[in-house]
Amino acid sequence: MKITIEERVLHFRQPATTSRGVYTDRRIWLVTATEAGCQGVGECAPLPDLSCDALPKERYEEVLRRFCDQVEQTGQIDYEAMRDYPSMLFGLETAMNSLEWRVKSGEFATASESGEFVFTLHSTLFSLGKEGIPINGLVWMGSYDEMLSRLEEKLKAGYRCVKLKVGAIDFDRELELVKRIRERFSHHDVELRLDANGGFSPDEALYRLELLSQYAIHSIEQPIKARQWAAMAELCRDAPLPIALDEELIGINDPDAKRQMLRIVKPAYIVLKPSLHGGMAGCREWISIAHDEGIGSWITSALESNVGLMAIARFCAEVYGPHINMPQGLGTGQLFNDNIPAPLEIRGDELWLKTE
Repeated sequence: MKITIEERVLHFRQPATTSRGVYTDRRIWLVTATEAGCQGVGECAPLPDLSCDALPKERYEEVLRRFCDQVEQTGQIDYEAMRDYPSMLFGLETAMNSLEWRVKSGEFATASESGEFVFTLHSTLFSLGKEGIPINGLVWMGSYDEMLSRLEEKLKAGYRCVKLKVGAIDFDRELELVKRIRERFSHHDVELRLDANGGFSPDEALYRLELLSQYAIHSIEQPIKARQWAAMAELCRDAPLPIALDEELIGINDPDAKRQMLRIVKPAYIVLKPSLHGGMAGCREWISIAHDEGIGSWITSALESNVGLMAIARFCAEVYGPHINMPQGLGTGQLFNDNIPAPLEIRGDELWLKTE
């Protein structure tokens, strides 16, 4: 087996603004495993200042190369050794799973002449092109007018669940935007999710959540910054709307630590990103532990290219399918000017795999 690494830089169609800053481009590493004439491709995509394995570029490549060398020599991923390197683990998991399937099926899979990667998926209704995965429409942070315009585009496109990034502009303006949505669409028509990315302070968070709760909010992700377990547990207990954890999960890679955190904080949901939260293996752990604790979950992408998005969609269909009802966060495939082509398309508010 041979594993190669290729660095790429993708460019956003428009700056992606979060409470942590603005992204204009996205650095990823594609890992390609080759054996018996077959190839499997995976994506390693750490997020600067967020991923627990977001190392300096040279150091990241050095560590990734070391893990690739180990897999080349043994033919297996050392999951325990890679627990603290989720973006690398996700890339290698994807490449190895794809390669294994292709070797077993005798399918020769490489980049096509057009540059489009051919992805072989395990048999789910999604991978067979018979069922789409419901997704939320994502409205990025921006000025009031920008967010309103983006929101209206999502609603016109047919989305029944919309996720707003909040915490960047004046809160009164954000509250007005939420109010305006509810004046036009009831909670029966549009499910509304919010993501604060830790943008509220502990002192103001409860009051803001009380104001937001007037408008039938499905949930709010990470209202305060991570690693404030006592304050977050108090919010989860007292807030009049459900709280979902996202950044809070980053860096908690031991199963016992996962269970301890969930038992202390007791959120309503966890939001899982394989690139951030332990790869596919780590996310399976999170889902199982959360289920035991009576906590719901859904899966989102984390600004990966279509290589990672395809793998996450496949994973989502495997762990939650068939007939997924809860919208997932998989609508990021249209973010980049120079994304890697893949047979994915959005139909209404569902992500589909094109099989023809």
